[in-house]
Amino acid sequence: MADYGFGIVGLGMIAEFHARAIDAMTGGRLVAAFSRNQSKADSFCAEHGGKAYSDIDAFLADPDLQIVTVCTPSGLHLDPACKAAAAGKHVVVEKPLEITPERCDGILAACQQAGVKLATVFPSRFADAAMLVKSSIDGGRFGKLTLGSAYIKWWRTQDYYDSGAWRGTWDLDGGGALMNQSIHAIDLLQWFMGPVESIVARTDCLAHERIEVEDVAAAILKFENGAIGVIEGSTAAYPGQLKRLEVCGTEGSMILEQDSLKQWEFAEETAEDAAIRDRFAAGESSGGQSDPKAISFVGHQKQFEDFVKALDGGKPLVDGAEGRKSVEIINAIYRSARAGGAPVKLPL
Repeated sequence: MADYGFGIVGLGMIAEFHARAIDAMTGGRLVAAFSRNQSKADSFCAEHGGKAYSDIDAFLADPDLQIVTVCTPSGLHLDPACKAAAAGKHVVVEKPLEITPERCDGILAACQQAGVKLATVFPSRFADAAMLVKSSIDGGRFGKLTLGSAYIKWWRTQDYYDSGAWRGTWDLDGGGALMNQSIHAIDLLQWFMGPVESIVARTDCLAHERIEVEDVAAAILKFENGAIGVIEGSTAAYPGQLKRLEVCGTEGSMILEQDSLKQWEFAEETAEDAAIRDRFAAGESSGGQSDPKAISFVGHQKQFEDFVKALDGGKPLVDGAEGRKSVEIINAIYRSARAGGAPVKLPL
């Protein structure tokens, strides 16, 4: 496998996870990092390696750079992603791909025109338990899917929102508890259950000040396959609970809490089911429910390794089109909530 040169744009908190994942991965190395603040770039590269840049054009001209990961605030993903594509660099964008379907489409079009690969960072898909659930659904073990739910009852302090001027804003955060925190579980839900047909929703801000966006949300979904779903997302649920996904069908049900399977039952058991229950009885005990820094970089590492494999031929597991889906669902929830809970049909 080739050893691809990675560069990071935007050096906030999540960039630390990208750097650690790149350091640990097979097939990639950190060669550059960009921040508009040169001293910040210097400090970052002194810790993680690579060449520090405060000029985006010079950064993109680095001959060792082949893959750009975008870690800017959510509503500022479009410009660096498109510039990277135009410079012939492959692009990996931290979730969300962008904050509206239209802005996502801008990134998709730029990468397609430039002939470069695009991926959206959703490390939860790369957990072994999530992979097992997806393959079992696709293999028909659950029978006809009837219910699919995502519960993300997290906690964020007021200091968290006050720590960055972009946090909790429509223009740069793109939303609140749904767009920033719950999007990982929403991506998993639609990956498991399939496309969403329509949504009704309510949102509110009940526990925080000086933010424009929601800290509580609830939505009812109708999937194209006929199943019904629920999304509950919050950053106002002290002290925070692990994210929880539930899938039910006519032949089986599962409950996935972070990376642990709390239920794995089927009308027709196989010889492997007992071992599966034992293996996944306990997983990660922390998933960012109360501390955004309390996550593992391993999911990022697995996704970056999947991406470089795709560069040698194939398609990333979470390409740009996949990354757009959760953004569309969240925007439909916001549209329904603004309309007093009126149904919103997808696609938008």
